[in-house]
Amino acid sequence: MKLINIGYGNTVNSDRVVAAVSADAAPVKRIISAAKDNNTAIDATCGKKTKTVIITDSNHVVLSALDISHFTGFTADEKEGENEDE
Repeated sequence: MKLINIGYGNTVNSDRVVAAVSADAAPVKRIISAAKDNNTAIDATCGKKTKTVIITDSNHVVLSALDISHFTGFTADEKEGENEDE
């Protein structure tokens, strides 16, 4: 289990992450709104502007104030490491 820092001392299990997307697009804003209505939104922004939305395999939507560039490359680096172990 690898934990990904999402800001302000909060972490997410990388095995459960399905997608990390920018919060600027209208469809993502609708996903956030629906998650808040369904009580599946987890706000980890500590009152800051939401920049990244993380969607998990359990349909939870995690809001992060960190920029999307912070999250890019995690899966590629992890898969390269897994291939070296085999």
